Parts: sequence; C-alpha cells; structure tokens
Amino acid sequence: MRSLLLFSLSLLIFTTAAHAEKLLVVKQSPHSVSKTLDRLTAVMQKKGITIFARVNHAAGAKKAGMDMKPTELLIFGNPKLGTPLMLAKREIGVDLPLKALAWQDDGGKVWLGYTTPAALKARHGVSGRDEIFKKMTGALDKLTSVAIKAE
Repeated sequence: MRSLLLFSLSLLIFTTAAHAEKLLVVKQSPHSVSKTLDRLTAVMQKKGITIFARVNHAAGAKKAGMDMKPTELLIFGNPKLGTPLMLAKREIGVDLPLKALAWQDDGGKVWLGYTTPAALKARHGVSGRDEIFKKMTGALDKLTSVAIKAE
C-alpha cells in the first residue's frame, strides 16, 4: 500500500512538472530587467509588433509601501495573429494581447518568461488555428532569444 502511495505521488509530481513546463517558457537574461525589456521592445518594434503597455510592478509595490526586486511586464501583440484567434474563441481575449515578464530573483539573476501559445490554445479550447499558434511559438522564441542575447 505504501509503495502504491509513493508511486502515485511520484507520478503526480512528474505529470505536474511536465505540465508546468508547457505553460511557461522562462529564459535567463544576462541583462538587467529594464534592459531586457528595452531589448525585447526594440526587436518587437522592428518586426511591426505593437507594444501596448509596460508595467513596472516594483514601482507599484514601492508606492504601496512594499519592496520588490525589479519586475516589469511588457504587453504586446499582433492583431493579424490575435484577431483570428479571438474570432475562433472570443474568450482567449482575456489572455491577449500577449505578455512577457522580466524579473530579478533573490539571487540577483534576471529572468524573462511568457505563457506558451500551446497553453493558451489548451486553456481556451481553440481549434483550427494551429498555423497561427505555430507562428506565435516560433516568433516568441526568436524574439525573446534576441532580447536575452549577450552583447
């Protein structure tokens, strides 16, 4: 009985970890939080991607009397890709435009993360738009890789 319980817990942990990997892509950046998002913004603008907003969570925390390591959110999108997804399943608009979060951890390392298009597809049950999700996946990987590239 005990071995069955241990096996079940191991399986649960493994499947949860495997599932979590598909939800979020996280890459380490050699740059500061601000510079990472500056670089991401620049490469996105060159590609014609709209930057809707940039949110400085650490500044917001400071205004509320709390300390937070540098943490910033970039909100961006491409209506040519996002609109067909919303036409297929309007509820996906709660996750569009897309977002990328850059943050500094307690050890001083900087990270850049974003929700995978596959997670958005699964969350909202979008079908028939595989080519769009494939384009989004490739673009996000390339754009974020350029942003975190060492100089």
